Amino acid sequence: MITWQVASDGPLLRLDERLSRALVHPDRFSELLADLGNVQVAVPVLVVVLAYVAWRGRASGTDRWWPAPLAAAVLMALVPALIVPVKELIARGGTPAVPPGTGYYPSGHTATAMIAYGASTLVLLPWLRTSYARRGAVAICVLLVAAVSFGLVRRGYHWPLDVVASWCLGTVLLASLRLFLGRISSGPQPK
Repeated sequence: MITWQVASDGPLLRLDERLSRALVHPDRFSELLADLGNVQVAVPVLVVVLAYVAWRGRASGTDRWWPAPLAAAVLMALVPALIVPVKELIARGGTPAVPPGTGYYPSGHTATAMIAYGASTLVLLPWLRTSYARRGAVAICVLLVAAVSFGLVRRGYHWPLDVVASWCLGTVLLASLRLFLGRISSGPQPK
C-alpha cells in the first residue's frame, strides 16, 4: 500500500510531506544517528557477530553450526537486490534538505540497519545465557534501528514513508530468518 501511494502520488504522500516538514531539523547529531545505517558501520557489526556465532557453534561441537550465519549473510546480501530495483522503479525525489535526484524510496540505510542489527540479534540469541541478556540484545537492536530511522528523517535524508517502507520489508525478511532459524534449531546443541 505504501509503495502504491508513493508511486501514484496518493493522499498519503501529502501527509508524509507535512510530517517531514515538521520533523526535519538537520544537525550533526541526527547525521551521526543516520550514519549507523551506513553499510560501512552496520555490515561489519553483522560480520563480527556471524564470525562469533560460527566460532561458538563449531567450538561447541554443534553439527549444524553454519546454517544460521550463512542464512543471515544471505539475507544481508538480499537487501540491495531488493531495494535497488524498487528505488529505480519508483524514482522518488528526496526531501528539500538533500540535493535534487531520485531513488530515495525505500530507505536503503533503514533496511541495512534493520537487517544487519536484526539478523545479528537473531543469530546471537541462542548463545546468550540469560533472559536478561537476550532482552538486552533485542532492546539494543530496536534502539539502533529506531536511532537510524529518526536520524534519517530528522536530517532530511529520507521522507518518513521511505523509512516505514523499509521497516515493512525488514520485518518480513527478519520474520523469515526467524522461522528458518527455528526450523534448523541452530542453537548450542552439542553432538
